[in-house]
Amino acid sequence: MAQVEATTERVVAADPEKVFDTLADYSGARRKLLPEHFSEYEVREGGDGEGTLVHWKLQATSKRIRDCLLDVTEPTDGQLVEKDRNSSMVTTWTVTPAGEGRARVVVTTTWQGAGGIGGFFERAFAPKGLGRIYDALLAKLAAEVE
Repeated sequence: MAQVEATTERVVAADPEKVFDTLADYSGARRKLLPEHFSEYEVREGGDGEGTLVHWKLQATSKRIRDCLLDVTEPTDGQLVEKDRNSSMVTTWTVTPAGEGRARVVVTTTWQGAGGIGGFFERAFAPKGLGRIYDALLAKLAAEVE
């Protein structure tokens, strides 16, 4: 089993703190940012950054649906980490300044992929598919905060 990684980034024309606060608002703004690949969204504990427990289903392909139960932490300033209790998947959101009134948002998801030929295809195609999903989310984020 090899680790699979998908990374997407976007520069948003908004203050980094506002962008981070919007991403960390699981009980409000985050729900509005999710594209159609996400369903059954539910905040189970907390709702604002650190200490949040959130559930959703992520439909990466027509046949691949992940049931995610995520613990949210904020290990450093400008960083949200979502660790899935149901798998090895970890998503890290990093928001940094990108010039005056601009923020760079980088989202990286890692997980332990399958072995064999299935793992080969997962490593080849899953990062691109997940990248498209997060591109859509980041576009909604930009529309929300700009």
